[in-house]
Amino acid sequence: MSVPLSVLDLVPISSGATAAQAVRHSVDLARRAEEFGYARYWFAEHHLNPGVAGVSPAVTIALAAAATTSIRLGAAAVQMGHRTALSTLEEFGLLDAAFPGRIDLGLGRSGGAPPADAPPARTANEVLANGLVLPPPFSFAARAGSPRFAAQRELLTQPDARPQGYREQIGVLLALHAGTYRHPNGESVHAGAGEGADLEFWIHGSSAGESARLAGELGVRFGSNYHVAPSAVLEAVAAYRAAFRPSARLSRPHVIVSADVVVADDAETARRLAAGYGQWVRSIRTGAGAIAYPTPDEAASTPWGAADDALIADRLDTRFVGTAAQVADRLAALQEATAADELLVTTITHDHDDRVRSFQLLAKEWSQR
Repeated sequence: MSVPLSVLDLVPISSGATAAQAVRHSVDLARRAEEFGYARYWFAEHHLNPGVAGVSPAVTIALAAAATTSIRLGAAAVQMGHRTALSTLEEFGLLDAAFPGRIDLGLGRSGGAPPADAPPARTANEVLANGLVLPPPFSFAARAGSPRFAAQRELLTQPDARPQGYREQIGVLLALHAGTYRHPNGESVHAGAGEGADLEFWIHGSSAGESARLAGELGVRFGSNYHVAPSAVLEAVAAYRAAFRPSARLSRPHVIVSADVVVADDAETARRLAAGYGQWVRSIRTGAGAIAYPTPDEAASTPWGAADDALIADRLDTRFVGTAAQVADRLAALQEATAADELLVTTITHDHDDRVRSFQLLAKEWSQR
């Protein structure tokens, strides 16, 4: 594969299933992804979502690493809004000690609040010459006051704790890793479990904002998520590249871009397997939290209206669903438009076997291109 494909896993819980089953399925999928030739297997971090069991990337990485031998494992991304630089580096330093040379530390700002609104660059879908869809930005303004977000912020943060600025936090983490950190009180401190660990650092961002610029200025790899914030993907990668400064870690910009896909043996089957996606995204967009992923029949029987279509249109219009050849064509268009060095695919279906099959078919098609 000239442009490597990797996997992003939220550890989704299907309707009628349990968190324990979801974890077992994700570990099995990591093992199968390694067999299929995927380069990396990354876990997301989300909280207070009934349909998502991926709450601790370090734990799920350890479980998957123990079941695999060569695929890189990582986070996309650790939510630094409720963590410290030291505890994060030490966790991933321990992972590197147990599974040397295989661990990616992806860093994100999120800490319980919805992302800031993107600038209204467009009011309707823009279709590039190669067919890639760039939708209008989705506004999270109505979700900013969600009681669930407020509860999440409170439950994930120690009372009266002083949040550290993201730029400062990442600077501390990288200094601790390099062994050059000095506390403001003058004390030189060293993280025994993380200093010098063989970690690959990534910063993930949804826009052309601070995360993209910081990744460039620090000379680390950058992840842009077309599958969540498709409207800003071109601006995000451009901002990263414009800000990039070579570092000891990285001599030139390096970008991975994500996409949400479902692949099956024929397009009709793929569309049926993807039917629950709208209901699932709606549950997230309303601020209620991701529901357990529905079966196609459950999705078909769910009341739906024009307001629901409008709420999730950008996500449906930018999901790649079809045969392996059809999806690979759309992934190639995404790679061409962003000049991505790697692509990251995430897939959710109700049945585990269908999810495994989707990744298998895509890997086989991609390897032949």
